[in-house]
Amino acid sequence: MIKELYNYRQLLKSNVRKEIRGKYKGSFLGVLWSFVNPLLTTLVYAIVFPFILRGAQPHYTTFIVIAILPWSWFTTVISQGTSTVLANGNILKKVYFPREILPISINVSGLINFLISCLIIGIFLIFSGVGFSINLIFLPIIIFIQFVLLQGIIFITSSINVYVRDLEYIINFLIAMLFYGTPVLYSMEMFPQKIQNILYFNPMTTIIESYRKIFFYHEAPNFLNLLFVFLFSVVLLFIGIKVFRKLSRGFAEEL
Repeated sequence: MIKELYNYRQLLKSNVRKEIRGKYKGSFLGVLWSFVNPLLTTLVYAIVFPFILRGAQPHYTTFIVIAILPWSWFTTVISQGTSTVLANGNILKKVYFPREILPISINVSGLINFLISCLIIGIFLIFSGVGFSINLIFLPIIIFIQFVLLQGIIFITSSINVYVRDLEYIINFLIAMLFYGTPVLYSMEMFPQKIQNILYFNPMTTIIESYRKIFFYHEAPNFLNLLFVFLFSVVLLFIGIKVFRKLSRGFAEEL
């Protein structure tokens, strides 16, 4: 698979460019909407939730921006990645290329958008007075783990969605529910240890908390938790590759 992807690397590059530019083609702000949307969402939460959560976190806007942007990467990639094979059905029936390029290009374009959005996090850190610390050196590790996790998920969902067309709607519903089970709007310290242990079954909890530790709290992430999530993500990735390659044999007939 890696050899095939290397041989078709130009197609992968052009597909990533298409995903980045094509989504907002014709709009005035273009790609900037990728950042405007999460920022507007952050603004709403920053206004509403301090009234709901008494004794809200200091620098609450910065606190949730750090979580909203990686969460936006997560939700965008899974939503678009799940439907990518169906969306490109006409091309798949006419031209041969490694089918894995489709979900990979979705994830890579999401990664690029997130890397750019880290500049927005930096702006919030500066103007809020939170500042930076040496622990930012761990950022590439956290990003890599989230990338592997997402790739494993959309390999599975994009291939199954060809056969079970309702899956993308189920996935969108589950993501909406998972949002409240992930510490995006709140701090884990709000809950007793038993509840925290349950929340950590969600791999995105560890990932979001890791971003917060290095950006907001100026601490090193919990490496043991990250190791568990990484191992889970690697296993999920290998399962995803196997599932995708097996189900891709019937894509042409189903599409």
